[in-house]
Amino acid sequence: MELVNPGIGLIVWMTLAFLAILYILGKYAWKPILKALKERESTIHEALNSAEKAKEEMLKLKFSNEELLQEAKNERDAILATARKIKESIIEESKQKASEEANRIIVAAKESIQNEKMNAMTDLKNQLADLSLDVAKKILKRELSDPKKQEEYAKELIKDVKFN
Repeated sequence: MELVNPGIGLIVWMTLAFLAILYILGKYAWKPILKALKERESTIHEALNSAEKAKEEMLKLKFSNEELLQEAKNERDAILATARKIKESIIEESKQKASEEANRIIVAAKESIQNEKMNAMTDLKNQLADLSLDVAKKILKRELSDPKKQEEYAKELIKDVKFN
């Protein structure tokens, strides 16, 4: 039922874990990925520009036009295909690393929550035992303040004891 109606503590911890993951990804994963993609994009752009320059030179020189044009197209396609493969591998690797990090953080958070829960339960049990002893002391002190009542209680206890 706690999953349907989560408590404030769960919401807070989940929010903190999400923000921590978001911060870690923003600081260590997204910047390098975007930097690599921008570098790759500029490389591709430069390659495309050089292909265009080669194309213009072919038109100016007017010899072996189709052969050089086909060569430039093939080179461009190879560069683009290589760029796509590299981009996809970088993105996949980053996703996998982020997923592993998120899973590690979630496991650590669950362990921490379980430890805190056990500590709280132990502390609650100790407090309950202390309160029970205090109440029992006060009751016995009040009940046995009179010597006559003490003697009656002792006789009652002796009757309750069964000898084996």
